[in-house]
Amino acid sequence: MMSTTDRRTLIVEAAIDLIATQGLRAMTHRALDTALALPAGSASYYFRSKRALVEAIVDRITARSRTDFAAAQLAPTGPPEPEAIARGIAAWLDRLLAERRNQLIARHALILDLLSDADMHARLANSLFSATRARDLFHALGVADPDGTAADFIALLEGAVFDRFAGARAHLAPGTEDSRRRLTVALATFFRGALP
Repeated sequence: MMSTTDRRTLIVEAAIDLIATQGLRAMTHRALDTALALPAGSASYYFRSKRALVEAIVDRITARSRTDFAAAQLAPTGPPEPEAIARGIAAWLDRLLAERRNQLIARHALILDLLSDADMHARLANSLFSATRARDLFHALGVADPDGTAADFIALLEGAVFDRFAGARAHLAPGTEDSRRRLTVALATFFRGALP
């Protein structure tokens, strides 16, 4: 028998998939019950409102992002070499695009939908990349303005992610050498311009 936590996780993952494949409006309690072949009313039993479900989605994306970012160990271990740093971050970003595509799409859809909800919007907007870790990276690299450079870097990452699932390079499959190379070029250009 499935535990309550497992059932809630299953519903949240199905909600993320529905948003990513059919759009935000498709995410209803009834659609989740249908998608998961659950008895009618099951999704609403676990998440009484749409807001409760959205909060659970935000929590899920945020928790997974923190885990992924911590596991990536992106800080340089030696002298700052823009190409090496860019390759490491590009490989990590490529993995995100391959393994978490639906989460990335759902996150962007929700960011737009939650513009008027300052708390939820901020949580989601800051859920994918760590501003603190980015600032620490640029501080370690001796950048004069680590805060501003970190914000610019995160903007570049956000744009690269969006471009890869909904922009001009959506056709470029993650998990390929070409995908990692294209990401590396953009990131290396940024690092060369940012480093002293």
